[in-house]
Amino acid sequence: MIRIAIAAASLFLAVPASAQSAPVEPTPLSLQQSTALRCSAAFALGAALQSRGEATTWPPLAARGREFFVRTSAQVMDETGRTREAVASSLAEYARPLAANRGALDAAMPPCLLLLDASGL
Repeated sequence: MIRIAIAAASLFLAVPASAQSAPVEPTPLSLQQSTALRCSAAFALGAALQSRGEATTWPPLAARGREFFVRTSAQVMDETGRTREAVASSLAEYARPLAANRGALDAAMPPCLLLLDASGL
């Protein structure tokens, strides 16, 4: 399941190189940034489950979840100075516990869906 999460994260992390900033000392993640990255990981995992015919109670996550994932990743890079690889590493860290425990993913999804709706995507 972790391999699926990492594969899904790498598919979603299609942030253009132009969105990367020059190497600087990254600032710590704010609560808003860490929550958005955690939800991005949840959307990637949810989309992977949906592509296999699972998790049908959630709205389709492939398009909106991917856009949220990409925008969040670019925003975190811009705001913190983190590289694409550093953001991908953070996403993988958030994805691991969600991938290892379906109950954790199910519990994370309702507030993440609210955040997705609030994003306007």
